[in-house]
Amino acid sequence: MTSARQPTATDRPEDGGLGDMRHGTRLGVLDIGSNTVHLLIVDVRLGGRPVPQRSHKLTLRLMRYLDEHGTISEQGVAALLAAIGECAAIARDEHLDDFVVMATSALREAKNGEAVIARIEREAEVKLDILSGADEARLTFLAVRRWFGWSAGRILLLDIGGGSLEVAIGQDEEPDIALSVPLGAGRATVGFFESDPPSLANQRALRLYAKGVLDDAVAQVKPFGRPDHVIGSSKTIRSLARLAGNLMPGVGDGDRAVLSRKQLDDWLPRLAKMDAASRSALPGITPDRTFQVIAGGIVLSEAMMAFGIKELDVSPWALREGRLLQMLDRV
Repeated sequence: MTSARQPTATDRPEDGGLGDMRHGTRLGVLDIGSNTVHLLIVDVRLGGRPVPQRSHKLTLRLMRYLDEHGTISEQGVAALLAAIGECAAIARDEHLDDFVVMATSALREAKNGEAVIARIEREAEVKLDILSGADEARLTFLAVRRWFGWSAGRILLLDIGGGSLEVAIGQDEEPDIALSVPLGAGRATVGFFESDPPSLANQRALRLYAKGVLDDAVAQVKPFGRPDHVIGSSKTIRSLARLAGNLMPGVGDGDRAVLSRKQLDDWLPRLAKMDAASRSALPGITPDRTFQVIAGGIVLSEAMMAFGIKELDVSPWALREGRLLQMLDRV
């Protein structure tokens, strides 16, 4: 991964660019994803947990701006520039000690991705950190490990983004293996669903494709042993867990969200009969996820079946938190 330091927006000459960690440092991550452009700002101090101070999210759904060749349209580039510019302006006003702008599969895999990245860096005056799929999986795994701790043992992670599904397993902070496969909720929706609600034939086609992709992923992960704890992260999984899962008492004042495959498979046929407007009225299904939650649910169902998962815990931390933790560790 390349450095994405933003000196014009964040340097503080009086302390050499980074705050005194004993008294606190303010860090920011701007995540350019397949579905949203999301700025997260946190305060950190030596020995302390990151404390969120500001979150600013814009729904983009970049997949809808891709043509049949995988090229981002001029309209899509304009929407990206506007969203990134808005978030970068907020970051500059916050006088951050360090700031990273990272992009994932939608930009990385676009046919004109290199040209779009160059234009964003030039016009928005930011340096993009382009994450590989394995980078995404490793950073998300770090966040999940820190959230659940060492007592979770060997963790199997499933993270469904807009463009890809990340899978990782391991018992340390660095996973034994980290994979990224083209099964994101947004990608699956655009690639397989021709109507809203989707037809049964479209749903079956997605399940068949997902099964083939996941069979290969399982073969790569299986040699690293059975997990002690299965964890799902990402907004899609959190949305499904809030709708179909259980809330249990957690450690401290937080609830523990748990989703079983049985509960998921019970809800999916009902979701698939509703249109987007009806789905957004359900608990947990936010307007920015309503268009892709069915495809995301099908991918999750197939992934849980492929890996033999009956139940998973849901992590509130994911990629953005992992990147912030990595920044903090490097300080």
